[in-house]
Amino acid sequence: MENKITRRDAIGKIAATVAIAAVAPGALAQSQNSNTNKANAKELTDPRNKYPKPPFNKQSQPFPGLAGKMTPVPDHGEKSYVGSGRLEGRKALITGGDSGIGRAAAIAYAREGADVAINYLPAEEEDAKQVIELIKKEGRKGIAIPGDIRSEAFCKQLVSQAVQQLGGLDILINNAGHQKANESILDLSSDDFDWTMKTNIYAPFWITKAALPHMKPGSSIIGLSSIQAYDPSADLYDYAQTKAATTNYVKSLAKQLGPKGIRVNGVAPGPVWTPLQVSGGQTQENLEKFGGDTPLGRPGQPVELASIFVQLAADNASFATGQIYGATGGKGQP
Repeated sequence: MENKITRRDAIGKIAATVAIAAVAPGALAQSQNSNTNKANAKELTDPRNKYPKPPFNKQSQPFPGLAGKMTPVPDHGEKSYVGSGRLEGRKALITGGDSGIGRAAAIAYAREGADVAINYLPAEEEDAKQVIELIKKEGRKGIAIPGDIRSEAFCKQLVSQAVQQLGGLDILINNAGHQKANESILDLSSDDFDWTMKTNIYAPFWITKAALPHMKPGSSIIGLSSIQAYDPSADLYDYAQTKAATTNYVKSLAKQLGPKGIRVNGVAPGPVWTPLQVSGGQTQENLEKFGGDTPLGRPGQPVELASIFVQLAADNASFATGQIYGATGGKGQP
């Protein structure tokens, strides 16, 4: 039987052919883009092997220690942190911003568009200069304010200088801390106990009080808690107490300041490779195996916490207040 093609069938086939031809370039481009994206996609990184693992070399520095003299040198994000303008135009004060977690936060904030003032002890000037250079390299203001936050008068002066030189203040990170391991409470002097309390509890109280009159709705305060607040080590009797106190002041202050539009949160790290550890924060025996008891088998690096500080200060975290964000490598709470 002979196949017959009607006029309607012919017109339909022609229309279908035209439609395919019209769609094909777009489909081709989409396919090419997909291939390009696959080529540019970063491969997954095994978090267990991303940074150095124990055993570490025994090493000791006089308090407060310098990051540049550690082996290995900590990664604060100097080369790895990439910003995206999430804190454009913001003005931040970070205590202990010369090294460790504070330094990582300072670098990240500058790369996210914020002007940053850092506080540190005069003995940490070498580390502080590097941070200020990195901040200014991003085209942001970098303000260095050395001094001892165990003094209430200096804490007031610190905030005043930061506000004046930054032109305001809308982010405060109470990061600076004192930690010294003591095998027994009998080895802990009243002077050392007072040093820890003044640095870790009194200073955030004084600095926050001085800063609040300058902070508008939308501002953010971030405290540095620790895994020690939840699972204290036997040799960190005084330090652990202060971190439990930090957790509580974050939650209390969040309730007090929420009605004013100011958010208060905290970050609770586990073992992180910073000068705090090599300047009395750990015994030499513990330092060799530092971080090895985490599920990831290593300590954290300061840069691995930087994005948490950015998120807590950013506007899109506007419903987060009174929260403690953990970064412990899987070890303990929160």
